[in-house]
Amino acid sequence: MSKLSLNIPHSQTQDEALSRIKQMLGRLQEEQKGTVTNVQEIWDGPNGSFSFSAKGFYIAGTIQVKENEVRLESDLPFAVSLFKGQIASMITEKAKALLA
Repeated sequence: MSKLSLNIPHSQTQDEALSRIKQMLGRLQEEQKGTVTNVQEIWDGPNGSFSFSAKGFYIAGTIQVKENEVRLESDLPFAVSLFKGQIASMITEKAKALLA
């Protein structure tokens, strides 16, 4: 396993950032049909946990929506960790656009 830790700054209110993140997770399975399945999320205020399967790999992690940033942490399976840099860049790019 390889740890993926991202801090993504935002300029939204905490509530607006949280709302946008929740909507994004809800759309993930819809937009990635056939690739992403079994999307689960549990929220306790601004703190959430998520899990999903992607191309046969199980991915799980946590999200904290703070005043000025979103923190994402996940353990990546070894085979997926080979693409950790690309995954981090893609998530950061999409999150910044979502939270702009």
